[in-house]
Amino acid sequence: MKYIFSLIIVFNWTISGTVLAQINDEDIANVDQDGQWLAYGRGHDETRYAPLTDIDDGNVQQLGVEWFIDLPNDVGLVSTPLVIDGILYFIGTMNIVRAVDAVSGEIIWTYDPRVAEEVGNRKKVGFVHNRGLSFYGDKVFGATWDGRLFALDYKTGEEIWITRTFSIDAPLYITGTPKAFKGKVVIGNGGTENGPARGFITAYEAETGQEAWKFYIVPGDPANGFENSAMEMAAETWNR
Repeated sequence: MKYIFSLIIVFNWTISGTVLAQINDEDIANVDQDGQWLAYGRGHDETRYAPLTDIDDGNVQQLGVEWFIDLPNDVGLVSTPLVIDGILYFIGTMNIVRAVDAVSGEIIWTYDPRVAEEVGNRKKVGFVHNRGLSFYGDKVFGATWDGRLFALDYKTGEEIWITRTFSIDAPLYITGTPKAFKGKVVIGNGGTENGPARGFITAYEAETGQEAWKFYIVPGDPANGFENSAMEMAAETWNR
């Protein structure tokens, strides 16, 4: 059976006239002041609540499809699009990113990180499961299933930088959304069901993609030493 997925817009609201150009921490903190959807869950609090009042119980029956886009190579869309200055940004199967005009449905640009080529013969499971993108400064940030983090020019979709967060051979994957704030982009990972691995969170400089810090959320082998004093103290409780 062949599945064809479409991005369907079934609302009709007034896009905020405010042109943000660049998104900063204050914009995301004050997201309730306009109709933008600046981050995963709308803001850092992830309430997924929009204060728009254009649609109510008096006109909801008038809603209809404004436009749709056929995405024949996508086998599922699980991310919520960002909505910024009248543009939708979303990530789909194989972690392909698209920017779409929210009024016309026209695709403005497409970015393909070529995940299938990167992983080669590695087991290809879970490529449809990516939760979304982040927008910070003048960049769109996303992550790939095979462990890469990337930054794109929000106007053109051009790749500004891309970095590997773990080895291609590691039993890990990324399906989560990067979090961008205070000049950093933070990303975690999953995959311990695929083999023994230590989960960790890594922060990168938003401008350059350079690693800023890494924090392991589970302990390692005490015989190999400790990354920091906190892990050494935690080790005393592991066998209790």
